[in-house]
Amino acid sequence: MATIEITEQNFNEVADQGIVLLDFWAAWCGPCRTFGPIFEKASEAHGDIVFGKIDTEAQPALSEGFEIRSIPTVMAIRDGIVVFQQAGVLPARALEDLIGQVRALDMDAIRTEIAADMKEAGVKDS
Repeated sequence: MATIEITEQNFNEVADQGIVLLDFWAAWCGPCRTFGPIFEKASEAHGDIVFGKIDTEAQPALSEGFEIRSIPTVMAIRDGIVVFQQAGVLPARALEDLIGQVRALDMDAIRTEIAADMKEAGVKDS
């Protein structure tokens, strides 16, 4: 699967699709141009994962909402939950390792941990 453009309009729909990897980037960013082909190649090797690119210049609200301070930034979302976020160029091997780790996550345990954290903070379920 090739990468897709993520916008404010399609973000929520895309973010709920199993495993989603996002690349926050900008055309003027040299490291982003270095990472782009690595991200694209991984997208071709993992057709069951959604690979999305967020142009920080065209989508400032998404960048601000996720407090993106440096690009490129890679974010991993699984079942609608952000499970990883890191700025900087990931080498191909590190990106593959990240994909393996995201696949291996116990999402029931993560949801239980989030619920416990919310309860401890006094946040009620909606």
